[in-house]
Amino acid sequence: MTPIYYKEETYKIIGAAIEVHKELGHGFLEAVFQEALELEFADQSIPFEAQKPLQIHYKGYVLKKEYIADFLVHDDILVEIKAIEKLTSNEESQVINYLNATKRKLGLLINFGSEGKLEWKRLVN
Repeated sequence: MTPIYYKEETYKIIGAAIEVHKELGHGFLEAVFQEALELEFADQSIPFEAQKPLQIHYKGYVLKKEYIADFLVHDDILVEIKAIEKLTSNEESQVINYLNATKRKLGLLINFGSEGKLEWKRLVN
């Protein structure tokens, strides 16, 4: 399945994150949002794995060191959450690197820390 077909799945993931943000606001650490989003995914029957270890590929090799994704949703969508004031190109680059290294095509970067509304980016590898 290619990322273009993840439109509905992306919509549901962002909807769950918006629900968490509406309930908790923006003043907590990332771990609080992680746990709340796990509950929201479960309540909305969104298939996910939290703190999912993923293999890192390098020049045809698989490294011993693994990357731990905040969430792997629908077995293929990498979801990284943050609780910072504002997303920057550094966080976007980080997710793109994770996508490259794990051979995934779609990542969502969700920031619960910005004041006001939820901040998110859809990143395609």
